[in-house]
Amino acid sequence: MRLLIVEDEPALGDLLRRALERAGFAPDLAATLGEAREYLALGGHAAIILDLGLTDGNGLDLLREARRAGNSTPVLILTARDAPEDRITGLDTGADDYVVKPFHMGELVSRVRALLRRPDAALGVDLALGNVALHTATREVVVAGAPVALTPRETSLLEMLLRRHGRVVPREAIEQGLYALDNPTTANAVEVLVYRLRRRLLACGADLALHTVRGVGYLLAEA
Repeated sequence: MRLLIVEDEPALGDLLRRALERAGFAPDLAATLGEAREYLALGGHAAIILDLGLTDGNGLDLLREARRAGNSTPVLILTARDAPEDRITGLDTGADDYVVKPFHMGELVSRVRALLRRPDAALGVDLALGNVALHTATREVVVAGAPVALTPRETSLLEMLLRRHGRVVPREAIEQGLYALDNPTTANAVEVLVYRLRRRLLACGADLALHTVRGVGYLLAEA
């Protein structure tokens, strides 16, 4: 699941990106309003983490533009501005949450997940098919009642397939959803990931079948 981080401090941006990758997300990182606008034009982000004091302007301008354009992507403002009037302005402009620096990284990741669990957002609490369940809040995968260890990216692929089970998920959709735009993949990255997930599901006794629809994509169904 792709996220957009808009943060002009390189060290903090890198910390945010790595923390969100460990949590199973695919974050894109923009250091300026200009870069952020380019990412937003491409679309596909489930949520945005937005700094306000950027080198080329105010992050609130980006938020206003997005809301006026009908973009309802959840936005979490992450800023050093801690005055009550700043919080009020940010939320009234269209932000869904407001976090003040310094902050606890674990709490920030939890807040992002909470945004994505809201009605009509990207995350539900539990997904299940056959004897396989995925708890999206904890990223725990359970097969026949027993926990199964998957990598963050394998878990994200399973989540995408569970959300669309019974339907073919195009290869391009998997690539766009699981890999950041600034982190190019190898030509067969998706195929390797699908192979690894299929092998893990088989090894742990999952009663699911992960089918390859040649030339189109992949389909998850009960075996």
